[in-house]
Amino acid sequence: MTDTTSVLGYAWPMIVSAGEKIAFHLSSTTLKSAEAALVRVRCADPDPAGPGLRLAEMPTTLDGTLALSHQPLLPGSCAVVADAPTLVEFQSFTVGAFVWPTMPGARGQTLVSRWSDRGGGWRLGLDADGHLEFELSAEGETWRAATRQPLQVREWALVGGAWDAAAGVLRVMVHSHDAQGGRERRAVVEGKGPTTMQWPVGAPLVIAAQAKDAISYGAFYDGKIDRPRLYADALGVDALQRLCDAQEIVPADARLVAAWNFSLDIPSSTVTDMSANRLHGALRQMPARGMTGANWDGSSDRWTERPAQYGAIHFHSDDMADAEWAPSVEVAIPADWRSGFYALRLRAHPAGADPVESFVGFFVRADLGKARAPVAFVASTGTFLAYANSALRLDQVHAESMLEGLLTLSRDDLYLQEHRELGLSTYDTHADGSGWCISSGKRPILNMRPRGNVFNYGNDTHLIDWLEETGQDYDIVTDDDIHRHGLQVLKPYRCVITGSHPEYISREIWDAFDAYQQSGGRHMYLGGNGFYWRIAYHPTQPHTIEMRRGMTGLRTWEGEAGETALGFTGEPSSTWRSNGRPPQRLVGVGFDAQVFTHSSPYRWLDGARSPALTWLTDGIDLDRPLGDFGLRGNGAAGVEVDRLEFTLGTPPGAVWLATADRLGYGGTPAPEELRTLHRGVMGDQNAQVRADLVYFPTANGGGVFSTGSIAWVCALSHGNYDNNVSRLTGNVLRRFLDERPLSISS
Repeated sequence: MTDTTSVLGYAWPMIVSAGEKIAFHLSSTTLKSAEAALVRVRCADPDPAGPGLRLAEMPTTLDGTLALSHQPLLPGSCAVVADAPTLVEFQSFTVGAFVWPTMPGARGQTLVSRWSDRGGGWRLGLDADGHLEFELSAEGETWRAATRQPLQVREWALVGGAWDAAAGVLRVMVHSHDAQGGRERRAVVEGKGPTTMQWPVGAPLVIAAQAKDAISYGAFYDGKIDRPRLYADALGVDALQRLCDAQEIVPADARLVAAWNFSLDIPSSTVTDMSANRLHGALRQMPARGMTGANWDGSSDRWTERPAQYGAIHFHSDDMADAEWAPSVEVAIPADWRSGFYALRLRAHPAGADPVESFVGFFVRADLGKARAPVAFVASTGTFLAYANSALRLDQVHAESMLEGLLTLSRDDLYLQEHRELGLSTYDTHADGSGWCISSGKRPILNMRPRGNVFNYGNDTHLIDWLEETGQDYDIVTDDDIHRHGLQVLKPYRCVITGSHPEYISREIWDAFDAYQQSGGRHMYLGGNGFYWRIAYHPTQPHTIEMRRGMTGLRTWEGEAGETALGFTGEPSSTWRSNGRPPQRLVGVGFDAQVFTHSSPYRWLDGARSPALTWLTDGIDLDRPLGDFGLRGNGAAGVEVDRLEFTLGTPPGAVWLATADRLGYGGTPAPEELRTLHRGVMGDQNAQVRADLVYFPTANGGGVFSTGSIAWVCALSHGNYDNNVSRLTGNVLRRFLDERPLSISS
């Protein structure tokens, strides 16, 4: 059995142009070296029933033995404020904030601290049982005060710790506001404290964790923090309440050390201090911003409308946006390389162990505005990031019910189960049960590489394999670049192809495709569940996306009320359908169901028999099923499927060519398809659960062809590529490359 995890890594940048440099950040706990080579990926799916793994070695100066070392992953988000003289100038002080803990009692956690494991300091946090505690430590002596009751899970409370040096007293304070059902808590507990302190030198102030050393942090907090304050005097609970409640800060108050306002600069990694000291901080591992604070009253669900009510950050002990690994090797991509899917391959043959073959995926883009071929295939990197390191198969209790079979776990699955520090996908939940809404390419991604889980990345390479097999020249462009550069990425191409699952789309990408189609471009959408979720890309960090699931769509988690607006941009997230742009408006079909039990063939409809469309059906027997074969469920229609729906925007001139409406009881409709629940909603009794094949002309002689099925591209290679799915795809591509304008009659 091939070992795919003894070497892990990521490429940065994840997407490059020929001629640019790329660095590979690698780590291994067991190997000192491996044989390295760069490969061009034609097919990443090792399934022997299909084309198999097809990789072409691409000679570079990197070829040969590559030294490896272990680089740890350090997950956990927090805000770090660099040490400053004003942080050591006071003796008596108060620290406080509004907090919404999601895992009190799970372990010790720190809310705010200026602490050094070697030199002590102070920290306000939760003990292992969830009690609020305030600690001071110096020269081996520790003073502590703690509440007698733990904080309540997912309930806002004002918390604080105060040290009165003159009285030698520590004070810990809790005040929650909701008096319903015993939620109101007000507690002030005092304990003995020192009368003077020698503060540690060079220790940062940290929010949601504490410093372990100069580069690492621990005791991470899970939950939201809103309006943290630091004041150079010992306050009581009422005075602390007024200080933390205040929206307008008086910087001239000489005793105000810091007043952080998390509702400012939300799309950035900066936390802003409104005091005169300007103790601004920097976030690490990208926690979720634009979250409802303790003062949110439900009058708005977007932080851009009521920013003062979105002054919370949701920190997680397992946030992972940047592995922060040092580069192991750098190489310049030769200027003559074709665009495509590429990977660094690493091989080793350790004694007494399985052979190692691990990959690090990356992409070489076509030069902007300089088409080398008439066809562009769009790499759906937004979708690849959304599913990056998905643990759904492991964590969903109903996974085997959906498949109606036993899960077969791979080496990658087993590794991910034991190493959640890699960071999971936007389908997964954090340790505290909240959803992952941010995904970055700056970490190892197990399912975006050859031999990885075939969903998305592996499936899409079947289309690359087909293009290569049929001799069709093509360029690779990425949705990441379409987001940044818009229509000019697509405009040079006669035909643009999207693959098996272009599910995660920003507004900029949607607008670019819409403009391309309206300007006469031809678009072949050869997938299912496409153009479904609305995402945003980080304004300054490359290859980083955010999505909020909201209360609609086929989802594995729901965000909290009021938190569906994207922190990166302030735009509403959720599905494009709930944002007024159903996929039918763009590609004629839209997601309606998933079916993982099996896949089905299409049956031809009258629209395909039009004499005007003989170019489309040339050489195909319309009396036989279309795609009664394939690598995903033995059919071309399956996994996730789309249907046409004129009430949702399918163009009135669309031709309904074929349908797969016999998906069986495993065909499960998307939630937005159901107004009420009743018997008969599954695919064996519901005519709305189906995959539709659609063609329609667009403005200026353009056109769109949509298959409405993830399984489609995985049927192309059947029968040595001699089959009706392959023939139909080729017919459409040839006509779409023809300069003659497209219409219903031609």
